[in-house]
Amino acid sequence: MLASATAFAKQSLAEETKPTIGVLAAGVPSPEEFLESFREGLRDRGYIEGQNIQFDVQSAEGHADRLPELAAELVRRKVTVIIGFQTPSVTAAKQATTDIPIVMDAGDPVGMGIVQSLSKPGGNITGVSAATAEVGPKNLQLLTQIVPSLKRAALFLNKTDPFRKPFLEHNQRGADQLGIELKSIFIDGVTELASAFDTATSEKLEAVLIQPSLPISRAAAFALSHHLPTASPTRGFVSNGGLMSYCANYEEVWRQMAFYVAKILKGAKPSDLPVEQPTKFEFLINGKTAKALGLTIPPLITSMADEVIE
Repeated sequence: MLASATAFAKQSLAEETKPTIGVLAAGVPSPEEFLESFREGLRDRGYIEGQNIQFDVQSAEGHADRLPELAAELVRRKVTVIIGFQTPSVTAAKQATTDIPIVMDAGDPVGMGIVQSLSKPGGNITGVSAATAEVGPKNLQLLTQIVPSLKRAALFLNKTDPFRKPFLEHNQRGADQLGIELKSIFIDGVTELASAFDTATSEKLEAVLIQPSLPISRAAAFALSHHLPTASPTRGFVSNGGLMSYCANYEEVWRQMAFYVAKILKGAKPSDLPVEQPTKFEFLINGKTAKALGLTIPPLITSMADEVIE
């Protein structure tokens, strides 16, 4: 009996001494795809869950107002490092701690006030800028090549995501350059997402660009039922039935986040690790959705695509 108790105590002590990676996610989109690539990146650097690291995953499951509470819980548990998956999670983690290192996947981290600069982030945060706002106008441009008559489009923005501001600014500048009228619609939750598509249809808007922190799988379904060509700068949108996406190669981004974690676990300070930007981008088209919408993708556009999902 005593031997069993001693063995259990040793196991518990081993668990406590393993570095704990706290993952904070808004939950929309689901963090599963991110976690798969992130774990692979850690394994490539010799860190294996259950052997020499452990995870504490906290997801707000689409309720952004829960993120501050979940971030505070990770701080109370004294995790070794916090991973912020998407901008709302990063800002919540930043508010919760100035001591625990934070590795981010966030858009426009300088403009959002998350870091001082890309080369010298300062403070306790570093990671990767996904360039989501910067590629928004490219999605709009590609939509005009798929729908040459496009003159009026909707921009769906996540009301609870502070990243909505730079996402709006970049896309508005892109629309102005393309001569497209862009109507901004602010959305909070799935119910408002449905009514936003109703508004786009009633106002005869010809296409929709969606901020990726909105419920993208539901957005893809609504876009199809409303017969609207729609884009969002995230791969998950197209794999869930959305028409197209031009975005960073997120697998590369997430594996790069693992590089930062490995550096920090070996003693590096976030303030000494410059923020990186994506080096690979991908253009994706859902051919099945294009057919359902009655669209013929020009051969030139098809040849440009990294992948056409049929």
